[in-house]
Amino acid sequence: MELIAPYFKLSPDPAIWTVQLLLIGVITICCNFVLLRLLDFFGRKEKKRHAPGVWDGALLKAARLPLRLLMWVGGLSAAVSLLHAIEPLWLHNFLLQARRVMLIGIAALFITRFIANMEKGLLRAGSGHRLPDATTVYAVGRLLRLCALAIAALAVAEALGMSISGLLAFGGIGGMAIGFAAKDMLSNFFGGLMIYLDKPFTVGDWIRSPDRNIEGVVEEIGWRMTRIRTFEMRPLYVPNSIFSNIAVENPSRMMNRRIYETLSIRYSDADKMAAICDDVRGMLEKHPDIANEQTIIVHFMTCNASSLDFMVYCYTRTTEWVPYHAVKQDVMLKIMDIVARHGAEFPFPTRTLYMAGGEGDAAAQAAMQAESPRQAMSAAAAPPGSAAPSRPAPGAGAQ
Repeated sequence: MELIAPYFKLSPDPAIWTVQLLLIGVITICCNFVLLRLLDFFGRKEKKRHAPGVWDGALLKAARLPLRLLMWVGGLSAAVSLLHAIEPLWLHNFLLQARRVMLIGIAALFITRFIANMEKGLLRAGSGHRLPDATTVYAVGRLLRLCALAIAALAVAEALGMSISGLLAFGGIGGMAIGFAAKDMLSNFFGGLMIYLDKPFTVGDWIRSPDRNIEGVVEEIGWRMTRIRTFEMRPLYVPNSIFSNIAVENPSRMMNRRIYETLSIRYSDADKMAAICDDVRGMLEKHPDIANEQTIIVHFMTCNASSLDFMVYCYTRTTEWVPYHAVKQDVMLKIMDIVARHGAEFPFPTRTLYMAGGEGDAAAQAAMQAESPRQAMSAAAAPPGSAAPSRPAPGAGAQ
């Protein structure tokens, strides 16, 4: 005991305080090792206790790195305090401020990591949890992290001896100047905020705008711009302020997709139109992929130039693009079978020309063979059976 007793007291002897510094380092390393083993133990115990949920492991994962850093800050502070007790250091006050700043940073790191882990837990949660959509999770997570960083920045400023009231007053005056200089950025920020609040679309939605050439799948909604993947697989970056001034259509929220076609049969099959429309309507009402609760219209519509047209109007149960076209193909093929079963045909574009015969035809030929417009008019106006007037000889006078 007499040999180790001097090492528990402050001593200016370099041999003693060097050993004390080494002991502080060894204790810090051992505490880190024990801390990691405890965190791993509690993590395994939590996984075995119940099925993974939304918040499982968020706290332990968030605290893993901050606690290790806290151990090292504690060891460093103990070493600096030991050296200062042996011989006063002029850097001691600055080291105290640095320790406060590091503690604030560790606390901010823990909070931001905890928020990020909760965000990931919400996004990968199973269908048994009733959770908000991905856009809301991203928005709330970013807002909470921004608030945590702002509070940490103010705490750091106070730890460094700055006046928070003066800093806030400067921020109020400077905010006006920044607002005028960065009005476009602010408009994009508030445009993104409105997207998060109103939710006209979310991540993963297919959107299009009839006012602008914008169409694709939303990949990310940021505070300044929204990234959209077009159907050509190109990224499209749209500033959020644009969405405040344009109409946006969200086809992803359709309840059904519409089939609206105009089909035709020949004029010679006019007596079969009513039966064809009735059979097509009955087929649509019994089709498993057609929404019977929605409007179904199959009626003779109009007499076209070379066909009789009827309208087919209904809605599919699916809203997905590829299955919709498969259903539409099946419907169109069944309509073709119904038309063929009734002995009718779909017409080709045709034109019928009726040629008149007899004396009228002779008068028309005489008019076409006339050499002058006046003779053509005379030939066309001459009564049937009369001869067409001949052209007078050159130089002949009037009789």
